[in-house]
Amino acid sequence: MAVKVLYFARLREELGREGDQPELPGDEVTVAGLWEYLHGEPPPPRLMSAVNQHRAGLDAPVRDGDEVAFFPPVTGG
Repeated sequence: MAVKVLYFARLREELGREGDQPELPGDEVTVAGLWEYLHGEPPPPRLMSAVNQHRAGLDAPVRDGDEVAFFPPVTGG
C-alpha cells in the first residue's frame, strides 16, 4: 500500500523534511498506526491530521493512494 505523507509547520522543521512516501504492508492502517510505522513511537499529544484534505482523527483509516497530512495544533488569539 502506497501513501503520501505531508508534514506542516513545526513538524516539518523538527523532522527536517516535507513528507514521506512509504510502502506499507497490508491494505489499511489508521492515521496513528501510520505515524507509529514512520516514527517508531505513538503520535505526539494533540497531533492534528487530515486524510485527503479532510480533517481526520487518529483512528481514521488510511488506504492505498491516500494523502495524509500531519500538523501541530493551531493556536490563535
